[in-house]
Amino acid sequence: MAFEVTFELKETDLEHFRDVMRKAQSEASKLSEADILAHAKSLSVDVKDNVPEFVRQRLAKLEILVAMIEDSEWQIPEPERSDVISALAYFSDPEDLVADHIPVLGFLDDAIMIELVAEELKPDIDAYEEFCQYRDREKDRAGDSTITKEDWLDSKRRELHSRIRHRRSSRRSGSSFRSIF
Repeated sequence: MAFEVTFELKETDLEHFRDVMRKAQSEASKLSEADILAHAKSLSVDVKDNVPEFVRQRLAKLEILVAMIEDSEWQIPEPERSDVISALAYFSDPEDLVADHIPVLGFLDDAIMIELVAEELKPDIDAYEEFCQYRDREKDRAGDSTITKEDWLDSKRRELHSRIRHRRSSRRSGSSFRSIF
């Protein structure tokens, strides 16, 4: 039997998560990018089989964020790279809001933070997923041999990076946008 729990985070709740994120980012400033990525990957790999499904679904989003940084063909621009690394910083502390060793609930805060980060970085994630789909579709491209793989990937990458910047500025100028950063 499945049991569903739904809850709503009010603005004050979100402000609490923002404060926790800022603290985690400050603490993580002592860590290298490689360390932050290693902690995020470790969280995903080490706990994936031992957490409730709602956490497992969010861990897949965490894996996308790590892939965005590690994918050499994506070449994530510096401002966006910093935002992703900054978001991943939260996952460097196993004793975050709810200690990870607490059964079932230990990763609830992580799942919430992943969801908030994924919403914040939605334009980036959408663009990266579109890039991956495009790359997969076009990998066996035939025809004009003067156009290299790097040429067509570069063209798509520039288009998507431009879209990210545009969507981010549109969201941030709207009154409903509430950054967790």
